[in-house]
Formats: sequence, C-alpha cells, structure tokens
Amino acid sequence: MVMSDTGEETVVRKKKQAEQSLRLLAACFYEPEKALLVEEHVLENLRESLGGVCPEAVGSVECMQQAILSCSDEELKVAYAKLFVGPFSLAAAPYGSVHLDEGARVMGDSTMEVIKWYEQEGLAKSDDCKDLPDHIAVELEFVSYLMSKEIAAIETSNPSDAAAYEIKRRDFAETLLCPWVPEFCHKIQEGTDNAFYVALAECLSTVTASAPVK
Repeated sequence: MVMSDTGEETVVRKKKQAEQSLRLLAACFYEPEKALLVEEHVLENLRESLGGVCPEAVGSVECMQQAILSCSDEELKVAYAKLFVGPFSLAAAPYGSVHLDEGARVMGDSTMEVIKWYEQEGLAKSDDCKDLPDHIAVELEFVSYLMSKEIAAIETSNPSDAAAYEIKRRDFAETLLCPWVPEFCHKIQEGTDNAFYVALAECLSTVTASAPVK
C-alpha cells in the first residue's frame, strides 16, 4: 500500500524544495564556474526543486542548462564581469541599494536596513565573503536561511516560531528583495546577449514573483 503525505508533510516537502531552489538560484549569481554548475548538478537540482514549487520557472532553467553547454568558462566570466563587476560600469548592478535608494549608490539606507536584518538573526559576514550585504545572491541566501529556520520549527512542533519565521521571510522579501528584482532582471536582459544570463534573469523574475519567496 502506498502511503500519501499528510498535509503537514506536504507543506514541509514544498518548503524544502523552495528553500533549495533559492539557495541554488543564489549560487548562479556568484562568479561562474562551469564545472560547479554542470558537474556538481547545480542546474539539474535547481530544475528539479523548482518543478515542485514553481513549475513556470523550469523552462528558464532548461534554457540555462542548454546555454551553459555551449559557453566556455571564459565566455561566462566575461559576461558576468560586464553585467555585475565592471571595472568601469555595471550593466546590471547586483546590489539592492542601487535600485532602491535615491542616487543609485551602493551601501545606501536600504543596505543598512539589510544589515540590521542579518544582525537580528545573529549572522555576521564571513571573512571570505567579498560581496556587499545587499548583493542579490546574499539576499537570496538569507531568504533561504529564514525558510530553513521555519522548516526546522515545523519539524520540531513549534508552530509559533514557524509562524514568526514565515512573517520575517515574507517581510524581508517583500520590502528589501522583490521590489528591485524586476529592474535588475530587465537590466540583465538589456546588458547581455549571453543566453545563460538572459535565462537566469527570466528564472529569477519568475521565482521572486511566486509563492517560493512571498
């Protein structure tokens, strides 16, 4: 006899898929390593996890998988640098404050707010982290972290903590992450003809507009 999930098991399973999706999506916004994305199955696992919680984004991941096979490491790194690093200008600055704060500057008021969120959760920047606190990958990882705490609370039968972490996750995402993603994704698609990053922007846009984040 096949046993079906209980309602709570289904909720936890989907939250785990969403948490993994956010974590893997974040990995795609760090300096690219083709071997990591392909041989370590980052993209394959992202496609599978999104299939359970955001199937409308699966097509974008499949485009990323196809695109990366035809890209060399050098092509990926050049496209990444042009979009997100510079040195002279960024086609798509990956920092929330550039899109949210007046003057389009890094380390603005919204960055300070992001830092407060991290500190409230007892998180500190590691020595090997070179990215600013409101880098897209760091913010995605933080939402993933809040979701992991929510899952742990559910699994230990602590509904009040689970509810509190869900509220925190939604509040952070809706005020400090999701508002700047549409402009960021638009700038990626305007700023490159690299198929991997065009599809990555489509994936991010779809995911952050859906239940896995909000």
